[in-house]
Amino acid sequence: MSRSPHRPPAETPGAAFRQAPGLAAIALATLAVLVTAADTYVVVLALPDILTGVGVGLDELQKATPIVGGFLLGYTATLPLLGRLADLRGRTPVLIGCLLLFALGSLLTATAETLGLAVAGRGLQGIGAGGLVPATLALVADRWPPEHRSLPLGVVGAVQEAGAVLGPLAGAAVLAVADWRAIFWLNLLLGLGLAGGVLLTGRVRRPDPVGLALAGAAAVALALLLAEPAALAEDVDLGLLYVPLVDGRPWTTPLLLVTVLAAAALVVRGLVHPAGAVLPLRGLGRLAREVDVLGSVLAVVALGALVWAFAAADTSREVVAHGWLLLPLAAVAGVLFVLHERRTPDPVLPLAALRPVGAWGALVVNLFVGAALVAALVDVPLFARATTEAGDQLGAALVLLRLLIAVPVGAVAGGWLCRLVAPRLVAGTGMALTAAAFVAMTGWDERSLDGAWSTVVLLAAGLGFGLAIAPVNAVLLAVTPGAVHGSAGALAVVARTVGMLAGLSLLTAVALRRFTAEVSAIGTPMELCPATPADCAAYDAATEAAVLTQLHTVFAGAAIAAGLAAVASLVLLRGQVRSSARA
Repeated sequence: MSRSPHRPPAETPGAAFRQAPGLAAIALATLAVLVTAADTYVVVLALPDILTGVGVGLDELQKATPIVGGFLLGYTATLPLLGRLADLRGRTPVLIGCLLLFALGSLLTATAETLGLAVAGRGLQGIGAGGLVPATLALVADRWPPEHRSLPLGVVGAVQEAGAVLGPLAGAAVLAVADWRAIFWLNLLLGLGLAGGVLLTGRVRRPDPVGLALAGAAAVALALLLAEPAALAEDVDLGLLYVPLVDGRPWTTPLLLVTVLAAAALVVRGLVHPAGAVLPLRGLGRLAREVDVLGSVLAVVALGALVWAFAAADTSREVVAHGWLLLPLAAVAGVLFVLHERRTPDPVLPLAALRPVGAWGALVVNLFVGAALVAALVDVPLFARATTEAGDQLGAALVLLRLLIAVPVGAVAGGWLCRLVAPRLVAGTGMALTAAAFVAMTGWDERSLDGAWSTVVLLAAGLGFGLAIAPVNAVLLAVTPGAVHGSAGALAVVARTVGMLAGLSLLTAVALRRFTAEVSAIGTPMELCPATPADCAAYDAATEAAVLTQLHTVFAGAAIAAGLAAVASLVLLRGQVRSSARA
């Protein structure tokens, strides 16, 4: 049987499931990336309402950290394991599993009455969202050979970045007509719908219909039990579903019994009829050996400690939270992980595959890109609120939109340009453009956002970020074997996320120190305006100037990070991704 010239050869005995996935499955996977990327940002507007809904007062906003950090923790810490599963068991099953986890997390969050349940729900959403990106990148790499995959990789990158634009807008639209819980009910429906779509269009064995019926019964019963809709719970007859069959025994509630019994039957069905089992339990032992459980645990501990150290930090006082504990824990777990991975025959992360310069170079570039990007996401709105859009959250968001709207455009353009120009030149030029834009921002004053030039600068910054997306992924996937594309894609996401978290803490800490020094040099209102200290224009003007100095410091740091990304791109992104030009 001849092999298609447009299809890469199978590189491992298990590579058959990775060859030529359907375009419909890739389109749905890309749409899933958009939905989950938007969910990363949708919580920003709804956060105060979520805290109130789970019993946390608005005067305790510091307790919001676990809601945001829980998502980031789930998103990042489990990526190596999910990437490895996508390589071992196929991209489509991992996509479906991640979408179902995202849906379950949405259900828990939508029905949460306590902070703990909301954090657990957001953590599950993060796990599901994180696993979608490497599996989708691997799908694209499976479908297109290296010389043709840069443009579709750019499209995936553009869709992912579009989530930053659509997320807040979608959240605002939902909150305009419903409460915050509706956001997560919508996520639940989208997650289930996309999982079903990928199942129908992906090349996977059709699941056992009896198992599907049992899973559906358990899911519906659990959803009704947690949501407890008034129309059902308050009905004279149907309300009995919420009344325990035995007084004082809440575990005898009919809906809970249906959930437990259906889940138990699903487990038994999976063991007795493994063909097409919804829960493939018979292969769990072999799968546990293949995914390297010890290595996975060490990776989760190392990444989890690192992510939480940055995500939970109060940047007004510290660069990392609980650094005395979390950073040594991350370091020890990381060293043990590397030592273990070098010895085990089936590592969760194939470190040997990262030996090409283009492979680890792509991760270095992503690290710097993440550090620069987070400065734009956080400090451009802060600058807007501190100047022309003072106190106007929507206006500040619209200023950021000028930058974000150019990122997807740049991502698609970067993918197209990689067919004509070496990827390292595309990425290097893009990040150099972003660095120049940040340098321009360091000279902004109180009225800069009123002029058209600021829009040009913001569009240039976003375009530069976008141009770097496809080249980085194209080189990474070109220099690594197809059998590890899931793991490689996971590492790319991890590098960028860690870069964002570390960049946010470091840049904010440096900027706050600069701000404190500036304020200390001003003096007191009594010294500047002894006659009218309560209304001292000189002190107010000096304080506003100190705020601008703080923001300019962050922009300068972002320019340095973007410049380093540009240099790293030119030097390190080496790999043959096109048949007609050198990289």
